[in-house]
Amino acid sequence: MFSPLPGRSRQTGSMPDLYARHRAVIPNWVATYYQQPIELVSGKGCRVTDAAGRSYLDFFGGILTNMLGYDVPEVREAVERQIASGVVHTSTLYLIRSQVELAEKVARLSGIPDAKVFFTNSGTEANETALLLATAARRADQVLALRNSYHGRSFGAVAVTGNAGWKQSSLAPFGVHYLHGTDRQLPAHRPGYLDMPDAAYIEACVADLRNVLATVARPADIACLIAEPIQGVGGFTMPPDGLLAAYQEVLDEHGILFISDEVQTGWGRTGEHFWGIGAHGVTPDAMTFAKGTANGFAIGGVVARGDLLDGLRGNGVSTFGGNPVSTAAANATLDYVLSHDLQANAAAMGQIIIPGLRDAAAGCAVAGEVRGKGLMFALDLVDPATSAPSPALAARMLEETKARGLLIGKGGLGGNTLRMAPPLTLSEPEAREGLAILIDALHAVSAGAASEEAQR
Repeated sequence: MFSPLPGRSRQTGSMPDLYARHRAVIPNWVATYYQQPIELVSGKGCRVTDAAGRSYLDFFGGILTNMLGYDVPEVREAVERQIASGVVHTSTLYLIRSQVELAEKVARLSGIPDAKVFFTNSGTEANETALLLATAARRADQVLALRNSYHGRSFGAVAVTGNAGWKQSSLAPFGVHYLHGTDRQLPAHRPGYLDMPDAAYIEACVADLRNVLATVARPADIACLIAEPIQGVGGFTMPPDGLLAAYQEVLDEHGILFISDEVQTGWGRTGEHFWGIGAHGVTPDAMTFAKGTANGFAIGGVVARGDLLDGLRGNGVSTFGGNPVSTAAANATLDYVLSHDLQANAAAMGQIIIPGLRDAAAGCAVAGEVRGKGLMFALDLVDPATSAPSPALAARMLEETKARGLLIGKGGLGGNTLRMAPPLTLSEPEAREGLAILIDALHAVSAGAASEEAQR
């Protein structure tokens, strides 16, 4: 006979007890933030509350998933209506009205001619599907990707990930060739790239791509290039505007397909464009999406040329992808984004936060580069004596912001990048509040580093 599980209520037991239980049953490589991890138990708007009753302004949104914030009536009511119908799940073997409606919206918003949509449960699955489409269409088993990229945690997605810290396996189902794109923003700058103007850097990157196609791999063997317009896990590093268009010109010469990974950059987050690829002025063959699409409900997908999605051999289903509850939430979320023009709000709030953070960083020895677009921005923390990436100072900054009531993210190739992506509903008072906390925390980290240096 099984004994009852301990602490079934989220309010049962202390946080150290819950953390100990977490560590006992969750893999060691599933990390948590903070020296004393927190449990979030409620939220409203752009704020969340932990189990101890402490409130925080959320500048990371569940890794960009809570795109509208928390407890949004329009999303909650759409989900409640679907659950109340009694049909929580069917599958793609049956018609799902909300799935068809969502696919119509995504296809229209994509700008891809004759687009069709396939729904998955996550960005990882979406990228796996896109890679399957490309390799099947081209009958080729090699892929181009960017250095410092991240495309998911499955076998194929890990294979095309260009960030060693997130490559859980060196094995791969196909050959991968990594291109330049964000070298000037990486901890170890490639010699000669650091001070290049954008035009010269793009020219050098294109020359390198042509060299890869001439020496390393035959173009006929390459299925696609997959690229993030802004690299998420990589630390919100980004290629200069126009680079991916220049790459696509070369790809088109050989019929190589282009996949834009919009898992973090889609739905107006960058402010400038509805999709991150818009900064490059090209329309890809396929785009993947997930994260904030359903404001916290699990959904992802691929929107691509119809001939690509129709071109797969054999049968296919998606058991949970595009299910009635998630698509109800996604329809309500996208309707909210469009009706409230949250792309414009992202641009406006970014214009408050990014320049303000950049000004504060300019006079701070522990602050490296500030970069971003719209409500997707980052700050590198560096050793004040050597300017080398400092993961320790980044971790300290996380603690300092938490202590002041602000939640942020961390990442980057050197583990020293603070990543921030607030809900697109962020108000101006909240933007200024978050900026003030970031600046105050940065000064505290800087003062602590200076004190430690003086004692050495």
